[in-house]
Amino acid sequence: MSAVLTQQSLLPPQRWRAPILALLLVVACLMLLYRDTLTSMVSIWYRSETFAHAFLVLPISLWLIWRDRDRLLPITPKPQPWLLLPMAVVAFVWLLGDLASVNSITQLAFTALLVMAVPTVLGLAAARQMAFPLAFLFFMVPIGDFMLPVLMEWTADFTVYAIQLSGVPVYREGLQFVIPTGSWSVVEACSGVRYMIASFMVGSLFAYLNYTTLRRRLIFCVISLIVPLVANWLRAYFIVMLGHLSNNKLAVGVDHLVYGWVFFGVVIGLMFFIGARWSEPLQPVDKASPVSRAEDRPSTAALPGVVLALGLLLAYPHALAAWLNAPSGAKATVAFTLPELAGVQTSAEPAPLLPISANPASVAVRGYVVGEGVVTVHVAYYRHQGYDSKLVTSTSMLARSEDSHWQPASHSAGKLAAAGNDVVWRGTELLEGSVAVSGRQRKRLDVRELYWADGRFLASDHRASAAVLWGRLSGRGDDGAKITVYAEGPVAAETRKRLDTFMQSHWPAIEAQLVAYRQQR
Repeated sequence: MSAVLTQQSLLPPQRWRAPILALLLVVACLMLLYRDTLTSMVSIWYRSETFAHAFLVLPISLWLIWRDRDRLLPITPKPQPWLLLPMAVVAFVWLLGDLASVNSITQLAFTALLVMAVPTVLGLAAARQMAFPLAFLFFMVPIGDFMLPVLMEWTADFTVYAIQLSGVPVYREGLQFVIPTGSWSVVEACSGVRYMIASFMVGSLFAYLNYTTLRRRLIFCVISLIVPLVANWLRAYFIVMLGHLSNNKLAVGVDHLVYGWVFFGVVIGLMFFIGARWSEPLQPVDKASPVSRAEDRPSTAALPGVVLALGLLLAYPHALAAWLNAPSGAKATVAFTLPELAGVQTSAEPAPLLPISANPASVAVRGYVVGEGVVTVHVAYYRHQGYDSKLVTSTSMLARSEDSHWQPASHSAGKLAAAGNDVVWRGTELLEGSVAVSGRQRKRLDVRELYWADGRFLASDHRASAAVLWGRLSGRGDDGAKITVYAEGPVAAETRKRLDTFMQSHWPAIEAQLVAYRQQR
């Protein structure tokens, strides 16, 4: 008898059973239709230590909902068909992200659709009670790598400044710096982004479980973002000073990562210990059975229509994507070549730099003799872009932060007039090897990077992505190119003048070559 009663107590009330089944059906449909997006998320969780915590997000969210079931079950589910309109907008955003092959957009849109399906099927009152567990699902989205360059720069700034305050002489070039006992560099693992993302997720959960007022929850969430940022700066400083004071016997190699995690764990533990002193007791739940009223009875007649409409809504982006991605007769392959320029000799010297590109359809490199030096042009040409082969991606770069051959020393931006058009670019000064190289003069490159997308030259990643997307939507194709132009020389004024002279005189010929290959579609 008691076993039967226990089993019955675990079942939801009658008015909840049909809506729950309807929601499960919608979620299954969503995961089936958007399985490629879901798979891409899971693959990033698996291969990236920064986002490995995402495996815990869904179980934690479900546990939070189960934990608050006594507050949730007295609510009467009421479908909200009007929410189909904003869901259609989010589905269209997913389509745009898919056409542009931008994982962060498609993954955010997928998660938003998953969250919005709850109020659409169960109603606003139920979704309001589950607000935090639903918002918590956005921690599944592996986003945050875009902060790497800024966080690395901040870490280097703080570390160098703190070392100087400690009375230790330091010389800095970009993300590298030298102190009397050795050289150090700030790489991606030193950015602190993994500390910050993990701290924010755990801090948000801590705030929800320990506080009841919105003000305290928000304050602690902000603290959980600031504390790991500052802690990472201190971690970097302590590691450098520990290596310096121990004559590089401690905090070098793998052990400096261990010290970093231990220090981070102590700081975060202290943050939670202090935060617990201001915890607020959770209000008890009144388990008295609610009075049944006619207006509180669920309208199950609307559920089939809502579920059908949701199924069609979730399917329409895929139908549009299939139509837009249909074969257009364009050649699948392209063998782009840089032109020979009248009156300009081609250099036979090997290119000193080969930028890292994301699987372009074709790569062309040519050196041109300009004055007393050489200007090298590197073009990564793209056609039929996708997630594995696209013009704009974080994996495309001049050199990796851990590269021992070239290191960025400074950044710039500019534009010049070529054939009546302004050509914008972003510049980077690269220096050979480590800042500690001695005995000879280090090689130096002045580099300019720009995109060619939808027939325009652009320096911004976002504008280039938008241009590729607009080209596809307008039927002009997605041909694009990442162009890198650089000159080698010890004097910045000389290499910059050489680049200006080359681009002003010969850029129209390079643009004409790009246009000609695009027209061969």
